[in-house]
Amino acid sequence: MISVVLICGAFAAASALQMRFDRVHALNQAAYFEAHRANDIAAVVANNLDGIEAQGRAFAADPLVKHAPAGVRNIAVYDSAGFATATLTGTTAFVNLPSDVIAAARGQKLLIAGTGVATAVFPLGGNVVAIAFDSASLAPASLLEGTAIQTTRGQPVLGAVPGDAIQARVSGWPVVVATATGDAGALSAWYGSLPLYLFVILGPALVGAGLAALFVGEFERRMKATAAVKALRSTKPEDARLLVRLAQAERDVIEARRSKAEFISHMSHELRTPLNAVIGFSEIIERGMFGAVGNKKYVEYARDIGHAGRGLHAKIGDILEFADLEAGRYPLKPAQFDLAELANAIVDEHVGRAFSRRIALSLSPSAQTIVRTDPQAVRRILVAVLTNALTYTPEGGHVMVSLATRDDAVILTIADNGPGFHPAEAAQAGNAFRRFDRQGGKTGSGLGLAIAMSLAARLGGALTLNSASGQGTRAELWLRR
Repeated sequence: MISVVLICGAFAAASALQMRFDRVHALNQAAYFEAHRANDIAAVVANNLDGIEAQGRAFAADPLVKHAPAGVRNIAVYDSAGFATATLTGTTAFVNLPSDVIAAARGQKLLIAGTGVATAVFPLGGNVVAIAFDSASLAPASLLEGTAIQTTRGQPVLGAVPGDAIQARVSGWPVVVATATGDAGALSAWYGSLPLYLFVILGPALVGAGLAALFVGEFERRMKATAAVKALRSTKPEDARLLVRLAQAERDVIEARRSKAEFISHMSHELRTPLNAVIGFSEIIERGMFGAVGNKKYVEYARDIGHAGRGLHAKIGDILEFADLEAGRYPLKPAQFDLAELANAIVDEHVGRAFSRRIALSLSPSAQTIVRTDPQAVRRILVAVLTNALTYTPEGGHVMVSLATRDDAVILTIADNGPGFHPAEAAQAGNAFRRFDRQGGKTGSGLGLAIAMSLAARLGGALTLNSASGQGTRAELWLRR
C-alpha cells in the first residue's frame, strides 16, 4: 500500500508541476505577443501624432491656410504672453487652452483627452501650437480590439482601458498604449490538455500499482518459501521427517477425498444404467405387455423386483447428488421467486401422506416473500426436511411450517413433535450415511439431511436443527434475501 501511494503521489506531483509550468509558459507567451502588439500600435500612434505635429508646424509657418487637413478640427498658435495669434478659420471646433496648460506646454509636449476629440500641444520657438483632432485618427479601428490609448496621467483617449493590461510608451509623446493580456485565449488550449494530464497521472499510476502488487506478492511468496526452507534446515532430522510425513499424509487425504468423490460419481452412473433396464423389464413382465405370464407368482416377483430397483435407484441418485455436492459440481441456477408460494406448493404435495398417517400438517399464513436463489435447490432442501418430519412424527402428531423475515435474511421453519434427537445423535445429525432408527419409522440411506445441509451452504445460507429427546425437532433454513 505504501508503494502504491508513493507511485500515485509521485506521478500526481510530476503532472501537477508540469501543468503549472505549462500554464505559466502559456501566460508568458500570451504576454510576449501582447507586448509586441502594444509596441506596434504605439509606433502607429507615434507616427500619426508626429504627422499631426507636422501639420501644426506647417500652419504656424503659414497661417493663411484656410482648410483643415483630414482629421484636424482646428489649429491655434499662442505667443509668449498666452494670446492666440492665429487660428484655423472655417472650422466648428475651437481651441481655448488655459494659461497653466500653455505654460506647461512650453517645456514639453502634451496631449489633452476629450470626448471624441483630442488636443496635441507642443512648443515651437517661443510659441505654443495646439491642434484639435479626431481621436479615431490615432490608429485604425482594426488594431484597437482589446486595446486602449491613454495619457500618461491615465486619461482615456481612445478605447476602453482593460483591467489587466500590458503598456507600451508612445515615442516622443506623453501617451501609452494598453493591450489586454488575453489570458482566456491562452488558457483555452491549456484547459483542453487537462485530460491528457489525467491520463499521464492515472495510466502510469495504475500500471505501477499493479506491478507493485505483483512484485510484493512474488516477494512474499519467495520469503515464505525461504522461511520454510530455513525452518526445515533448523529443525532436527526427526522433526523434519515428521513434517514431511505430515505433508505427505495431508496430500494423501486430499487425493483420497478426490478419488472417493470421483469413484462414487462414476460407480453411481455405472449402477444406474443397468438398474434402469431392470426396472423397465420388471414393469414389462408385471404388466404382461407381450402376453400373459404363465404363473401369477412371476407377476409378484416382477413387482418386487421393480419396487426394489426403484428404491435402489433412488438411493444411488442420493449418493450421486451428494458426491456432486462434495466435489463442488452441483450446478446452481439463481432466479427470483416467491418463497411463500414454493413452501405452500410443497406442503400441498405432502398433505396426502400426512393425512394417511393422521398427522396435522399446516402452513402458517405469510405474505409474499421474494428471494433470489436456486428454487430447485430450495425445493430439494424443504422436501428432505419435511419428509423426515413426517417420517419420524408419530400418528396423531403435528408438523408446522412457518416463514419469517429479518432485515437481510428469510427463515423457513419446519417444526414437529416427534421423538427428537438424543444428545449424541444431535452432534452427528447431517453427517453422510448417518441414520437414526426409530420405532415405527422406516429410515433411508442417511443422506437426506447431509444433502440438505450441503445445499444450504452452497446457497450461502444455513440449515440448523434444534432438538431435544422427546420434545420434537425444529429445523430452520436461513436464506439471504
